[in-house]
Amino acid sequence: MHPYQHAQTHPDRPALVVADSGEQLTYRELDEGSNRAAQLFRSLGLRPGDKIGLMLKNSLEYAVIFWAAQRSGLIVVLLSTHLKPEEAAYILNDSNAKLLITSTDIGETAATLSVQRQELIPKVEIVFNTAAQSLDGTRSFHQALSEMPPTPISDQISGFYILYSSGTTGRPKGIVIPFKHAPIEEPSPVESATKLYENYDPLVTLCPGPLYHGAPLNVMFITQRLGGTFVTLRKFEAAQTLKALQDWRVVHAQFVPTMFVRMLALPDEVRRSFDLSSLKYVAHAAAPCPVDIKRRMIEWLGPIIDEYYGASENLGGTYITSKEWLRKPGSVGRSQVGPLHICDEDGRELAPGQEGIVYFEVPADKGFNYLNDPEKTSKARHPAHATWYTVGDIGKLDDEGYLFLTDRRDFMIISGGVNIYPQAVEDALIVHPKVLDAAVIGVPNPDFGEEVMAIVQPKNWDDAGDNLAAELTAWCQSRISTVSRPRSVKFVRELPRLASGKLAKRELRRIYGAPWSI
Repeated sequence: MHPYQHAQTHPDRPALVVADSGEQLTYRELDEGSNRAAQLFRSLGLRPGDKIGLMLKNSLEYAVIFWAAQRSGLIVVLLSTHLKPEEAAYILNDSNAKLLITSTDIGETAATLSVQRQELIPKVEIVFNTAAQSLDGTRSFHQALSEMPPTPISDQISGFYILYSSGTTGRPKGIVIPFKHAPIEEPSPVESATKLYENYDPLVTLCPGPLYHGAPLNVMFITQRLGGTFVTLRKFEAAQTLKALQDWRVVHAQFVPTMFVRMLALPDEVRRSFDLSSLKYVAHAAAPCPVDIKRRMIEWLGPIIDEYYGASENLGGTYITSKEWLRKPGSVGRSQVGPLHICDEDGRELAPGQEGIVYFEVPADKGFNYLNDPEKTSKARHPAHATWYTVGDIGKLDDEGYLFLTDRRDFMIISGGVNIYPQAVEDALIVHPKVLDAAVIGVPNPDFGEEVMAIVQPKNWDDAGDNLAAELTAWCQSRISTVSRPRSVKFVRELPRLASGKLAKRELRRIYGAPWSI
């Protein structure tokens, strides 16, 4: 199926809702807008396989541009709206993007790239601005669309997207998933989860994450392929999200664990004031969820919360239902595709119960590569098995094949020869009643090489200080090993997180002076 087919059968149904701004896009508007944009792309000489950069906040234009590229064979390069000009320029140049669509409300990065286009992004031939407010060096996207016919181009063929890795462990890498141009009605390589959506009528989904990240984008285009209504927000806010769930009678929602923490932090009377009875299914992914947080979510919403683990590289994934998780708390489930392998640093496979590097075994035609970086692609492969891939996560399998993640290999702290995984410390901190968010990194120690530092965002800034630091240290010592407890605690008003919900640990280590190895 394709949105144009739903435009024929229910043209006035909302295809996209931005709940906190009140904006709506019907299937008729999505079809006509994406046709006009596809016509625009062809008029500019763009052909199947060409790449365009997209740097926008969640908006109606996002869907129009994505589906226009999908029906004209273009590859959309997704850019975070938090990138600095130099970071965005690197991605646009590395990907050979020929066009950039952005907006005045992105701020400094959009302004710098458009004004200094020839110096910073010489391969980009034109920059479009979707906002009503003008931006030097750009053309108005909506004015350009108005000059195009709302009919399909004559050579429709499917396009796809490239997502750059978050850069938590180094410079972002373009992830190239095997893709072949096909009729636009055919699903893309990442649309394997449609069965999780098909049983709901009406289908109304919600994902408040930014659409430049793979998971929210996938929820949007699967929903619109099936003719449902996708609800999002310009920016996640806990009470606004619950209001959107209530007002739009959402049946299927997807979150990241940080959002769980924020929603649970609301006063009980606020959470109880929203009618969430329409909600039938909740998924979460992108980052490990502390056991106590997930248990509280299940107690609140019921056993409708499922979890999956995978990677933007589309290597495979695991899945676990609430019922299974209550029996296996902390697990991210069993593999849904090929076998999982846990290996040591030398590639030797380990027995159940032993921690090591997590490898996905994938069919020979389902691998991936990092754009323009064969060395990093090679490092992702197992040294002896060409179809085993890793993204650097550490974990273990139990006797039933359930995977338990420990942390990322790059985040491990080595203190006095002891391996310390920050995730365990973060899980202990996040459930403290005075903590809203927490990160743990290794910082230099003259005697032990590294020591554990906790960086904490308190719920109430007035609590920040020595007394809370001592309280948190004692709290951790009562829950985890003494060697893992924080040796120092820093307080911040807000922790940096990536669009995926993951902590921006590379940024934290840069700020606090810890070395970073790639």
